[in-house]
Amino acid sequence: MARGNRDCHHDTTHAQTKKPLKVRMRIHLWLEAEEGQIFGLGRAQLLARIAVHGSLKRAAEDLGMSYRAAWGKVKKTEDVIDARLIKRSGTRRDGYELTEFGRNLLDSFNIWFGEVEEIALQKARTLFPWSIEKYGDE
Repeated sequence: MARGNRDCHHDTTHAQTKKPLKVRMRIHLWLEAEEGQIFGLGRAQLLARIAVHGSLKRAAEDLGMSYRAAWGKVKKTEDVIDARLIKRSGTRRDGYELTEFGRNLLDSFNIWFGEVEEIALQKARTLFPWSIEKYGDE
């Protein structure tokens, strides 16, 4: 594996325009098995919104996806891992809440993602000549 050139010029402007570059780092992390994707950022966002709204329908709407697509993602993960992520809540037809396992999986993923992102950001800042920020930091 090639190592970055730490001695490269640290001119933070674009070569042609000489305008400062606004560089953001993005990471895509997920867990998968032979049977399919287990968990990633999209599923984490979906579970987080289910927890907030108590509704799979509202969570799907927030993410700009159909109820069917959201339900399919939850069911696929549940089938692969053989555990429930959400359960019915209350008497509302579309009411859901996270199971204890679903909450723990979401919390663990968020911790893992945050730690990997921080390590990657630190490394990127040592290897590249630009000022690099995390995606979402404005």
